[in-house]
Order: sequence, then C-alpha cells, then structure tokens
Amino acid sequence: MNILISNDDGFQAPGLVALYEALKDLGRVDVVAPEHNNSAKSNALTLHSPLYVNQGSNGFRYVNGTPADCVHVALTGLLDYKPDLVVSGINNGANMGDDTIYSGTVGAAMEGYLFGVPAIAFSQVEKNWGHIDAAAVKARELVLQMMTQRQSAGAPWLLNVNIPNQPLEHIKPLRVTRLGRRHSAERVITQISPRGETMYWIGSAGAAKDDSDGTDFHATFQGHMSVTPLHVDLTEHASLPVWSQRLCGTGA
Repeated sequence: MNILISNDDGFQAPGLVALYEALKDLGRVDVVAPEHNNSAKSNALTLHSPLYVNQGSNGFRYVNGTPADCVHVALTGLLDYKPDLVVSGINNGANMGDDTIYSGTVGAAMEGYLFGVPAIAFSQVEKNWGHIDAAAVKARELVLQMMTQRQSAGAPWLLNVNIPNQPLEHIKPLRVTRLGRRHSAERVITQISPRGETMYWIGSAGAAKDDSDGTDFHATFQGHMSVTPLHVDLTEHASLPVWSQRLCGTGA
C-alpha cells in the first residue's frame, strides 16, 4: 500500500513521528509536512509566494507552506505515484464539531480527498501528546481495517478521527459519530505592543454546545475513539426550493 502522511503541527511533531512509526511497515510511506506549526489553516493554499521542499534530519520532507499545500504539492508533482491513502496527524488536540472547519489536520486530509484519494485525519482529544503511542496503535488498527476491507478502492472517502488520551487498554471501541457543535469562541485577548499598538489574539474555542449521544464529543467523553465521515458539499439542499421561490419566484 502507498500512504502519504502529513499534519499541521510540523514535520518534527511527536504525533507525526508516532504515526509514521505505526504505519511505516504497511508499504511505501512518504511524509510531506509543514516546516512549522500551521494549526487552524484549514484548506488554505499558498498562491502568491513560492513553495520549497526540503528534507529534515529525520528523513521527512517539509514544505514552507500550509498542510493543504503539502498534500497538493505531493500529489501534483513531488511524488511519482498516486497514494492509496492520505493520512493526516496525529494532531495535538481535538478536531471535533466546529473545529473541523478550521482544522489544518482535516484540511490536509481533505486535500487528498479532493484529489480522489481516501483520507483520514487523526487527532488526540487533549493536548501535550499524552499516550501518543496508544493513539498511534489505534490509528494503525483503523488503517489496517480499511486495507483488509479493501476500502481504499472505489469512491474516495474522508474520515475524521478523535482518540482519547488514554492507555491503550482504556480506549473503548470506536463509535461512528456525527459532528457536535461548540458555543461561540471566547472574546479576543488584547495586549499593548512595545510600540503602543493594540494586539489582538484569537480567544479559546467555545465549550461543547451539542455533545448529545451520537456526537463526537459524547463518544470521546465516554472514552471511545470517534470516527466521523465527512463530505465537502456545503450546499443546504433542503432550502433550495425556498431560495428559488424567494429569488426567482419558482420552486426547485
């Protein structure tokens, strides 16, 4: 199997290293990741400055761009093959609910999906890499399951996976979930720069708002690994007839 690994925490991040170590014996595995931390870059592409690819002392190639840049460059010129799977992570912190809109981890996986390659985004629920080796084992198990079921063939798919920071034996079986919702983010934090200018820092993410049974929040709170299938179509299909009536005077 040919696997491309990327992330948003940078090419030296412990989560990326652990994921590579867990998957490296499954076939040809290449790593193309950002040079620096690119959290919350979503699907951003760098269009107005050149991108450079270098190789780190750990053997991983890195790009001076976003997570989506890394996968885009890899799939459109850097690699001499089309991967069977794009894997992103393991992220330093959760990507659940509204987080997925902003997530660079999900953005890297989604870039693979947009190129017709099945993709998985892996994240740990809490920050600081606690029990990262256990998370890597769970990631390997899911990749192996997809391989065994030949799920890399056919139409591409995109999975968002969140793994509790627990010892391996304490992580409960996976649950297939929907995205929950968060409350609005906290207020911006202001500081005065040495030059007397006001600086604004984006506030922390809001607390869980919809963490009911069936959501990714609920599953991980209960100690389960959550797996949420995602799609890219943002169309609000149910309201198409309403908008056709409002704007065109006709039903859809």
